[in-house]
This record gives sequence, structure tokens and C-alpha cells, in this order.
Amino acid sequence: MARKRYTAEEIIGQLRTIEIELGKGLVVVDACRKLGITEQTYYRWKKEYGGLRVDQAKRLKGLEQENARLKRLVADLSLDNSILNGYVESFNGKLRDELLNGELFYTLQEALVLVERWRRQYTTCRPHSALGYRPPAPETRMVTPIGLSA
Repeated sequence: MARKRYTAEEIIGQLRTIEIELGKGLVVVDACRKLGITEQTYYRWKKEYGGLRVDQAKRLKGLEQENARLKRLVADLSLDNSILNGYVESFNGKLRDELLNGELFYTLQEALVLVERWRRQYTTCRPHSALGYRPPAPETRMVTPIGLSA
């Protein structure tokens, strides 16, 4: 037998019908059988939707969907942060190993110039294995058409 999915409004309607039948003196098993649901389903619905109005049930479902969407978003951001953190740690390690351990800076200005030169070379020229041996931010080259002069 195919399983039917009930909307929140249908479930609340079914619960009210069962409550009416119980008020008439029927037992839960007979009231559930009359509506074509199992007793277990009735108790699960009563636990989740008991005492809710239709508008409250709609709002509950909407909030559950929004919560699921936000959880996926947080998981994606956490993954992005862990990847970015790995890149930053790699960059810092390379900077320390390749530049700072091999240089002796006499002035702050000299340090700024050398570090910037190394950073530019690292990000625009140097291939990275994680990027298919391409640089992370390749330099763009401006090509002027032949015959046009400034």
C-alpha cells in the first residue's frame, strides 16, 4: 500500500477528528482505524502537532526549513574557513622558510619592500600545485591594438 504524506493542515484536521471521536466514546485504536492511520502515527502526530493551530503549524514547518538552510550555510562557511586557514598557514610557512630565514633586514623600509616583492611574486607568478600549477592571482596584461597609439 502506498504511503501518503499529510500536510500540517491535514494532520491537525485528523487530530481534531480523532479527538471528536474519542469524545464520543471510541477508543484510540478504533478512531485511528476509522481514519486509516496507525495508532503509532496518531501518537507521533499528537506529540509534534498536539495543541497547535493551523497557522502555528505552518510557521513551525517554515522555521524548520529555515533552520535546515542555515545549518547548511554554516557548514559551508566552516568548510570555506578551514580551506582558507590552510592556505594562510601555507603562505605564512613559505614566507618564513623562503624569505625571512634567508634575509637580514637593516631597516623597516627594506623589510617592507622585500616582503612586498616576495608576496607579489608568490601570488602572481609562482605556480601552486593545489591550483593545477597556476598562480592564485595571475597578472592581467593590457594589450593595445596595433595601429592605435596614445
